[in-house]
Amino acid sequence: MDRNELLCLYHPVIPAFLLPFLETSELRRLQAVGMNCGCEYTAFPRFRGLPAYSRFSHSLGAALIVWHFTGDREQTLAALFHDIATPVFAHVVDFLRGDHLRQEATESGTAEILRGSAEIGRLLDALAIPLDAVKDYHRYPVADNDAPRLSSDRLEYTLGNALAYGFAAPGEIAGWYRDLRVAAAPDGQIELAFSEPAAALGFARTALRCARVYVSDEDRYAMQLLAELLAAAIGGGVLSEGDLGGTEPEVIAKLEADDAFRLRWREFCALHRMRTDDGAPRENRRVIPAKKRYIDPLVEGRGRVSALDESFRRELKAFLDEPQTAWLCGE
Repeated sequence: MDRNELLCLYHPVIPAFLLPFLETSELRRLQAVGMNCGCEYTAFPRFRGLPAYSRFSHSLGAALIVWHFTGDREQTLAALFHDIATPVFAHVVDFLRGDHLRQEATESGTAEILRGSAEIGRLLDALAIPLDAVKDYHRYPVADNDAPRLSSDRLEYTLGNALAYGFAAPGEIAGWYRDLRVAAAPDGQIELAFSEPAAALGFARTALRCARVYVSDEDRYAMQLLAELLAAAIGGGVLSEGDLGGTEPEVIAKLEADDAFRLRWREFCALHRMRTDDGAPRENRRVIPAKKRYIDPLVEGRGRVSALDESFRRELKAFLDEPQTAWLCGE
């Protein structure tokens, strides 16, 4: 299974109303913004050689999931637009902004970008859809909701990364997806939920494996170092704040064009292993806390996986309780 086959699993055909939006410059830019937050440019074994996975592909996937489960154009477009403001290297810019524990700063420009796009405005007018109905995917619980619930956004990047990391076979991924439906939790809020406990448990354990990658020593160190590199490049006039809203190849080209930052960029790309001992040079050591993403999916009519499976409950608790206080040094 590749990315295209995964998108076809979400929904076999892209609905016709969605196609013109995929050709807008704002959405096309996301084809050159990655999902792995710059880590894919390093030589760490986990990230080296990963298949291409862009914010464009993720956004389309999230939209197709919403369309599959709701058939609602406004919710689908809100899901499509949810990453439209994502800067280069994605959540690295949250680290740059000091928002590494919440990682929400990169979402703040969505409404502004949509309002500023005449092209998207014309397409919305042709569908008689107001901008207010699509500028904030948080209002639609199938598109987005609070952890530990499952939404299209969380589902898409979990399945996408599980496939890329080799954590799940294509048949498992297809089985999990086909077991899903929209259901109400005990508090009355709707979310994506599983029908069968076995499917929910298999997905939950795989999502937890992915979550450990997102806050692994390599991931946190790479994101922090890249944030520092971007800050220095902006401070030195090699990059501008506006460049962060462009594409990764454009930013990398500017770094490569400067003698000092070419060296720093290539040192970043050469990172290949981590040290966690105090013997590393002090100037290279970091203590880096970061947001822990996790999912405790609902099984319709039965409750969350953590309430149904004691071993998963312990695994999830151990993950959430794990400190992020070690000195980290990459080389």
